[in-house]
Amino acid sequence: MARERRVEAGGQAGGDAEGRVLARLEASAPRRWMAVGMLMALAALLGWIALDTPPASLSLRLILVIVAVGAIVLARRVWQATSRAVVLTESGLYDDHGRQIAAIEEIVAVERGAFAFKPSNGFLVRLAHPHPDGAAWQPGLWWRIGRRVGVGGVTPGAAGRFMAELIAERLARRGRAAAR
Repeated sequence: MARERRVEAGGQAGGDAEGRVLARLEASAPRRWMAVGMLMALAALLGWIALDTPPASLSLRLILVIVAVGAIVLARRVWQATSRAVVLTESGLYDDHGRQIAAIEEIVAVERGAFAFKPSNGFLVRLAHPHPDGAAWQPGLWWRIGRRVGVGGVTPGAAGRFMAELIAERLARRGRAAAR
């Protein structure tokens, strides 16, 4: 079961003292429309090829139709996921409905370089241990597999960099405090 903490309009997460929102990352409407539009265009193109231009075999036509339906389903998931936001609080990364993405004490590193395996316009967070809720995915916003959490995708790059820098600063402070 996901850890739930409601992030309310006043910037507090569930009334918790550590719930002050430090940064918020969300997709703008044009980015959402563009992402969903591209997936729908892919679905239309694949459907048109499958139904209008007969490929060599019936099985290939069926594969094209299945992939087109998959693109439509993914477009719907992207639309739903990007209506949410990722918030950084004193206690960790959450979505704006309170679902915990990563606890701040579990984060050991932030990767945001050009060669990091990260979402576009985003960053990668490495955790000390896999999250207890396991793998999760909100397409276009964030994903979590094992000890890695990717944040970004349809989000603005500047906001993603800001959030990554805040997390990196907290990690550096934690490292200095542990060294004392």
